Amino acid sequence: MCRSIFSAAMLSASLAVTAMASPVKVTVDSGTLVGDAKDGVNSFKGVPFAKAPVGDLRWAAPQKPDKWKGDRDATQFPMPCPQPTNPDGKTPNGGGVTGKTSEDCLYVNIHAPANAKNAPVMVWLYGGASYLGSASLGSYNAPSFAQNGVIIVAANYRLGPLGSLAHPAVTKAAKPKDAVANYALMDAVAALQWVQRNIGKFGGDTKNVTIFGQSAGGGMVVNLLGIPSAKGLFAKAGIQSGASLRPGQTLEAAEKAGTAWAEKVGVGADATLAQLRAVTPETILSKRETATALGTPIDARFKVKSTQDAFKDGTANYVPLIIGSNNGEGGFDGARTVATAMSAKAPVFLYQFAYVPEWRKKEQPQGAPHSAEIVYVFDSWNTTSLRVGGTVQPSDREVAKRVSSCWVAFAKADAKAKSLTCADGFNWPAFTAAGDDAARFEAKPSVVKSKTVPNGPPAGAPRGSMAPN
Repeated sequence: MCRSIFSAAMLSASLAVTAMASPVKVTVDSGTLVGDAKDGVNSFKGVPFAKAPVGDLRWAAPQKPDKWKGDRDATQFPMPCPQPTNPDGKTPNGGGVTGKTSEDCLYVNIHAPANAKNAPVMVWLYGGASYLGSASLGSYNAPSFAQNGVIIVAANYRLGPLGSLAHPAVTKAAKPKDAVANYALMDAVAALQWVQRNIGKFGGDTKNVTIFGQSAGGGMVVNLLGIPSAKGLFAKAGIQSGASLRPGQTLEAAEKAGTAWAEKVGVGADATLAQLRAVTPETILSKRETATALGTPIDARFKVKSTQDAFKDGTANYVPLIIGSNNGEGGFDGARTVATAMSAKAPVFLYQFAYVPEWRKKEQPQGAPHSAEIVYVFDSWNTTSLRVGGTVQPSDREVAKRVSSCWVAFAKADAKAKSLTCADGFNWPAFTAAGDDAARFEAKPSVVKSKTVPNGPPAGAPRGSMAPN
């Protein structure tokens, strides 16, 4: 999980940058947006990809946004989706978010190369244990991808029970084909559908869209690999520290958990849908046990099977994949398992991130912890909310440029590519069960055999601090 968002100094710097930027317009299927153009990058923030999921749309599939007349300002980030935040309104929660939140949160932020034409597109799903986080964090909104020819789209999605509640009252009210329970995943699909309808207006190639995410966001990508309605919406995928194949949860089991949740928020086991929708976000977020997510059950409408079963019967969405974890956390074995399943039908690029700056080695004794790779993948030392002052060294920035270049190379690569060339001439071969190749990202990347890579630190070893991005 990411830990922080803009400091006051960074916010002031952000406003100064905005003041120096020039306006730029684009018209999407809902209306005209006015964003910022600066240093060869066009940025559009707070772009709605669905209606606000409030009232009758709480615990319902996302709907296309309403159209507007005239110009819509797209220079400010929207509020994050509802989640617990610290009372002081200044310090970040575990997902990097401070201050106010809102159920009206289904927006994307876009950074595109100026004058882009058929540019590859990467759609980002943030982490945060499925109940924290936001697409507006500084680490996700660097210009680096766009400056290297890739359009980046960071998408919000509903969090906690608002994004995952299964309940008998909701199921009963749904029409026979209406999907239930997996609202966060439905939001991700809706964002991808919006991209297919509109990203061409920003110069994007709808046939070269990568969906990628970290931690809980990576877990969402795992789910999307097994969801039929996501097929064809993305051509590639990326999973950072979120690889896990599990048996599917039944809707019945999820509804039991939802019923127990309804009792905890005070509406009782037999609550009606109207009573559930009347529960305030403040009540939901008042306790961790009522704020956390409730799972991704198989509803036989939207999620028809687990991705584990989709790999077993060959119905998964087989696309080129970049996947891995960090050496200071567990998870590499899970990444290798998914890589093995996917590599039967599509190129896979397996990695372990193992770089720790000299100035962080004392607090990260077991290697790069969870989330540490994000600022390197996005090459976002200049925009991250991590309060590092003058600590970041030129060598750290060089590593970020090398790592990010490999993600850029993946986005640009042919779908049948068997290797990537990035990081100043590094050749990254695709993983196969026979070849067993993986990239290890340290000060400079190298190729290793995946079976020699530990799953993470030794059992019981101190993990060190999280990586606040």
